[in-house]
Amino acid sequence: MKVIVGLGNPGPRYAFNRHNVGFMFVDRFKEFKKCSTWQHRDRYTFSQCKDIFLVKPNTFMNLSGIAVIKCQRDFHVTTTDIIVVYDDVDLPCGRLRIKAQGGSGGHRGLQSIIDYIGTNEFVRLRIGIGPKPENIDLADYVLEDFTEEELRLIDKVLDKAVEAVDVMLNEGLSKAMSVFNSYEVVL
Repeated sequence: MKVIVGLGNPGPRYAFNRHNVGFMFVDRFKEFKKCSTWQHRDRYTFSQCKDIFLVKPNTFMNLSGIAVIKCQRDFHVTTTDIIVVYDDVDLPCGRLRIKAQGGSGGHRGLQSIIDYIGTNEFVRLRIGIGPKPENIDLADYVLEDFTEEELRLIDKVLDKAVEAVDVMLNEGLSKAMSVFNSYEVVL
């Protein structure tokens, strides 16, 4: 069993923010795999596709760990069964990066997960939303909606991200990393 957590902020106000690309990913994956309708729990919303649970925390980004530890306990999975998908301002828009483990890189949602589950040993799929212009605050940048051009790019990136996770689940992490870590989507 695998739990794929897409990070983002709940509510329509944030739906197209750069910070919500993790939510966009699980929506796309759900559509691709024809998963069940969204079901609501106390701290998260989930959909099931056979032995895969797609999760959107109902907490705000910086408290994502609360939702992840709850779904980890509810679904009886280990941290090695968790894949976290989130935005990365240090990656250019159009790039994906898969990692087996690591630090938070300053991402507060990811740091919250590490703090709550007590380890950084879980797979993560970073979706590039950068570069951030120098004249704008990081928080303002990630909470802005994607531009129309970025949305066209993100639409293609999400398809590749779904493909990457599908390869990860069916052919292994190493294969997915070798195929998709050097991939760049261009318009």
